[in-house]
Amino acid sequence: IINDFASVFVQLDRTERIKNCQNPEFCKKLVVDYYFEKVQKLKFGVYDIDNKTFDLNDDDYLGGIECTLGQVVSSSVFTRPLELKQGKPAGKGTIMISAEEIKDTRVVYLEIEARNLDKKDFLGKSDPFLEFYKPSDAGTWQLVYRSEVIKNNLNPCWRKFSVSLQTFCGGDFNKPIKIQCADHDSDGSHDLIGTFETNLTQLQKAGDGSPVEFECIHPEKKQKKKSYKNSGIIRIKSCKIETEYSFLDYVMGGCQINFTVGVDFTGSNGDPRSPDSLHYISPDGINEYLIAIWSVGSVVQDYDTDKLFPAFGFGAQVPPSWQVSHEFALNFNPSNPYCQGIQGIVDAYRQILPQIRLYGPTNFSPIINHVARFAAQSAQQGTASQYFILLIITDGEITDLDQTRQAIVNASKLPMSIIIVGVGEADFKAMEFLDGDNGVLKSLTGEPAARDIVQFVPFRQFKNAPREALSQMVLAEVPKQLVSYYKWQGWPPVKPPEIKMM
Repeated sequence: IINDFASVFVQLDRTERIKNCQNPEFCKKLVVDYYFEKVQKLKFGVYDIDNKTFDLNDDDYLGGIECTLGQVVSSSVFTRPLELKQGKPAGKGTIMISAEEIKDTRVVYLEIEARNLDKKDFLGKSDPFLEFYKPSDAGTWQLVYRSEVIKNNLNPCWRKFSVSLQTFCGGDFNKPIKIQCADHDSDGSHDLIGTFETNLTQLQKAGDGSPVEFECIHPEKKQKKKSYKNSGIIRIKSCKIETEYSFLDYVMGGCQINFTVGVDFTGSNGDPRSPDSLHYISPDGINEYLIAIWSVGSVVQDYDTDKLFPAFGFGAQVPPSWQVSHEFALNFNPSNPYCQGIQGIVDAYRQILPQIRLYGPTNFSPIINHVARFAAQSAQQGTASQYFILLIITDGEITDLDQTRQAIVNASKLPMSIIIVGVGEADFKAMEFLDGDNGVLKSLTGEPAARDIVQFVPFRQFKNAPREALSQMVLAEVPKQLVSYYKWQGWPPVKPPEIKMM
């Protein structure tokens, strides 16, 4: 795997050796930390080993491949022909790699109430709350959840809550769980009402209108009084275990990520022939627009099988009518605005620059609505099959702020995310407002966004940083945004992962 600091390949791990076999199936799993927002380069090498030394230089190299972790996780089985060190084919050998996420994403949902709890306060009733404990490796009880306090109530009904299965019981349904009910005191000296032990297998019997009841026992009271029965009854109204799917569950389950680019061609960028212009392409072939396209596109392209990316411009006068357009195809083909790969977007951008007149105003809503139409069509299928990312690169102040706010609020109900990269030295206050990090974005009529789907980053913060720093910043939120949308809709992955019992 590529070392982040030195940009050289370092050995991560090795599989076991399989003797005398031309079609080996390796059993050992290689564990890698995964980050959507990074291009994580991997190198696989296959060796024929006939000795006991650790050094591979005295072994026969049968071939290998270089790829990215993104390519592997977005394929059910990633298959490539083996190549020799100069990129020559290594005979007929192929390598097949599959990935799985090593975590349990199941979640326990509980609804609990109590009745006839002991009165603990001198002048009132009790202020009960619950605590859940599991045994730790050290043999002590480890707190896993604490409920809210319900004031002055001996028959409380607590809010429904959820805890990950791993946190709750380490995935072991028969592991003891201690549930403790106490009376809350503001000075921290809470009084025990009672306690009992159970496990998840027993708790799961609750539901469908038939609760499971447990006696809440105070050990000291039980010892002192022979007539003591209990300090109240805890009723488990329902206990359900549901799978909370992760970003990788959706990607590995067949979700395609569609990438669209929108480029600002307004007059404030300056004449592209002038070195002062933000659209000026330097002698080494780059500008801030191109760096942003490469940075974000190089990560996202691994999650789109056809590698066909729509690319649009806005804010320029375009031939033949020289009318201002806010959503023209960079390849001048409105019926087929797709570019082949990230290089295709770059080529189309370079070719269109001399053919258009930079103008204005800076309107975002047409291009947001354009992508939203495709996202809406996809959403009508009712499956987690497609998610849309729109990258808008702009040099400044937005003209149609109210329409853009409405477009974003509408898009927040669809499977899409919007990334805005601000180039140049302009004041980007409006962009920061659209980002919604300081509160929920609302339309002009006061309708709030259903989800936070906008990420804004000024390019100037990354001018002297490594190129991948920009993509890491703008793409870090996308997995969370994708999962939040499908969770909100209640849509599982197209091909859900098999749950492996711990």
